[in-house]
Amino acid sequence: MNGCLPTGESMKFIPNECLIDEMLKEIGVSTIDELFTDIPSNLKVKQIPLPKGKTQQEVEQILRRLAQKNTSFHQMPIFLGGGVQFHYIPALVSSILGRSEFFSSYTPYQAEASQGFLQAMFEYQSMIANITGMEIANASLYDGVTALGEAALMSYRITKRSTFYIPQNISWEKRSILQNYVRGQGIFIKEVPYEKKTGLVDLHFLEKHINEDTAGVYIENPNYFGIFEQEINQIQKVVSDHGSLFVVGTHPLSLGIVRSPGEYGADIVIGEGQSLGNPVDFGGSTLGIFATKQKYLRHLPGRIIGMTTDNQGKPAFCMTMQTREQHIRRGRATSNICTNEGLNALAATVYLSWLGSNGLYQVGKRNLERAYEVKERIIALSPFTSVFQGDHFNEFVVHYSGEKKHLQQILQKHGVQGGLPLEPWFPELKKCYLFCVTELHTDKDIEVLLKALKEA
Repeated sequence: MNGCLPTGESMKFIPNECLIDEMLKEIGVSTIDELFTDIPSNLKVKQIPLPKGKTQQEVEQILRRLAQKNTSFHQMPIFLGGGVQFHYIPALVSSILGRSEFFSSYTPYQAEASQGFLQAMFEYQSMIANITGMEIANASLYDGVTALGEAALMSYRITKRSTFYIPQNISWEKRSILQNYVRGQGIFIKEVPYEKKTGLVDLHFLEKHINEDTAGVYIENPNYFGIFEQEINQIQKVVSDHGSLFVVGTHPLSLGIVRSPGEYGADIVIGEGQSLGNPVDFGGSTLGIFATKQKYLRHLPGRIIGMTTDNQGKPAFCMTMQTREQHIRRGRATSNICTNEGLNALAATVYLSWLGSNGLYQVGKRNLERAYEVKERIIALSPFTSVFQGDHFNEFVVHYSGEKKHLQQILQKHGVQGGLPLEPWFPELKKCYLFCVTELHTDKDIEVLLKALKEA
């Protein structure tokens, strides 16, 4: 700073503070305002109503006070359903993610300098293809919701058809983002209702309405209510008989105990990879899983990392497919998303490597059994009844016959969060709640929940 110290009540963070006059003189103006004389005065904002600036120390104190208002999962057991879940993350994940070559690296444009990260993405693709039963997977997308939007666009590109079916019992957020994705693309979103007793897709409705204009049909397995589709083979047959694409949304941890979507004929498999070693961080960042068949490679959004050999015959990795607008003509791009969730995908890679196939089975089994146990104990209490029949994973819906506000007050009084009231988004499910139980919930957590519900 040329030996010049900034002045004022507190330390300022502009390193050239004392050189302003010198710089203004060099460019031929006397004040900073003269730099903006070409902007009409009627367009200039006279004053921005912002509070006086604070020092770094003051900002840290404010943020620390705000952070103290937060309550962690371990302080308040959370049984809130809705798709984003708390799962155990081994210390190995954060240890490897924290390495500087991973944590601070950017897109590996220079393959020769990014072999470690490229190999990690290649392993990620291989693992996702393996657990989904598909032939190829990309190097990830933003999240499971944008993966659905990309799947709809991909179905449209492949089939040249304009209708895309989704379940009625889908997250309202997914529905909204999907509508934004297809707006202006000539794609029409239609919904398949669910059976009120089972919570499953109405197969008869689908058989009646699917036709030669259907680009694809999206089915979640397990669905938003946590239920596994019992007629998934029949659904796939109906879809394929009409030449449409069968798009399946899956929970990756469930794939350790159930058939993979590839085994029952899925054309595109998507999912939310947050449960694979990624924390619940105020809504993000998350991980979009996207896998498909080899024949659809040229229609795949995002990018693919490939393995080859160098000039010495040793294994080497590079970005093989980059069909995004940053690298090719905009009109030929398969997606306008110009990046991927590299660090989150790396977390998933480390997590799956740590688990192994048997570990994935054990975690899936634990989540399945834990949710069944808690559901049975809840519906044994008189104000609660089960809403849907069928097998479920992690999440389940129960009906509460008491007063809605009364239930929420009692849960909060006991330091418990959940379940998610469904009525605001599914009016037909009055006084119904979506609960979530994972391997992270201890016996003590469950006893606290049941004690609170008993009081209701």
